[in-house]
Amino acid sequence: MGREPGGITAYKMPDTILIVDDDELNRAILDNIFSSEYSIEEAENGRQGLAKLMDQPERICAVLLDVVMPVMDGIETLRTMNALGMTEQIPVFLITAESGDGTLKEAYSLGVMDVILKPVVPYVVQRRIDSVIELFRARKRLRNKVVEQQTEIFQQAQQIIELNMGMIEALSTAIEFRSGESGSHVRRIHDITEYMLRHTELGAGLSGEEIQHIAMASIMHDVGKIAIPDAILNKPGRLTPEEFEVMKTHTLQGAVLLEKIPQMKSHKAFLYAYDIARHHHERWDGGGYPDGLKGEEISVWAQIVSLADVYDALISKRVYKDAYQVEEALEMIQTGKCGVFNPRLLESFLKVEKELRNLYHKKEKE
Repeated sequence: MGREPGGITAYKMPDTILIVDDDELNRAILDNIFSSEYSIEEAENGRQGLAKLMDQPERICAVLLDVVMPVMDGIETLRTMNALGMTEQIPVFLITAESGDGTLKEAYSLGVMDVILKPVVPYVVQRRIDSVIELFRARKRLRNKVVEQQTEIFQQAQQIIELNMGMIEALSTAIEFRSGESGSHVRRIHDITEYMLRHTELGAGLSGEEIQHIAMASIMHDVGKIAIPDAILNKPGRLTPEEFEVMKTHTLQGAVLLEKIPQMKSHKAFLYAYDIARHHHERWDGGGYPDGLKGEEISVWAQIVSLADVYDALISKRVYKDAYQVEEALEMIQTGKCGVFNPRLLESFLKVEKELRNLYHKKEKE
């Protein structure tokens, strides 16, 4: 299989006729008719013919099959080909002196394309067989073209997905840079969220595609910070109560922003993104914001992103603090110094925390 000018894939068409007949003279007659246009393979019985078919089925463009043969006759050979689905891919012609209704009826029921009675008339046989071979070739070209187009459509869809992901990452990373944080923060939140959903019971019931969309959505958790003034966003010290109230609005601003992007609303990740942006600061005890959700009212993905955000913030250097040691960060998370989390979430997180820590080392090496 190669490429034709213009990028169209060129498929090599089958070009060999298989003649299956125990009579050498009959094989010679048929060979003489078709050898100028096709390669010829010969077999003395059905078993031998099937062996040649199984060896290189993609080369065979037609089978000329006698009925009465030793070892394995034509009808038995046809039954085997039919059972293997070969008669749908390769046209079979029964060339025989056997003209009984029972034989012909079974042959047609098994998928034979035509029955040609002996003695053969060369120009009639050639025309009938050439026409069917060309029909099968046309069908094959059409199938190949459909497959090629489907592949191209799939590749284009993948490119669109990657482009969307790139744009989402670029927007989210720009916001992180604006707030003085590393642009890799959003990628780490993505990786932690995806890992916990794939490797703990928290992802039970979610498909691989749903997990992929949730992980993508997690990247946009802080998109609302674009609406927060620099003086508050980048303040190195503790925020005043008034400033903190403004900072808290980034959850609502993020949800509003996502709603205003038409392309985002049509994406399968939108509902996850909206929920995460709005609710990743809710607390298990109901003391979070903006909606004061409590317990299972908070979606599992918003809970995971909330914990991932706290974990990454603690063990990473920020404009307002140095990085904590991992052991100290874990102690702060478990004792409620950084919010109140679902006990089941904490249990699942602690089971895989060492693997999550390895994600940071891998990123450093890349």
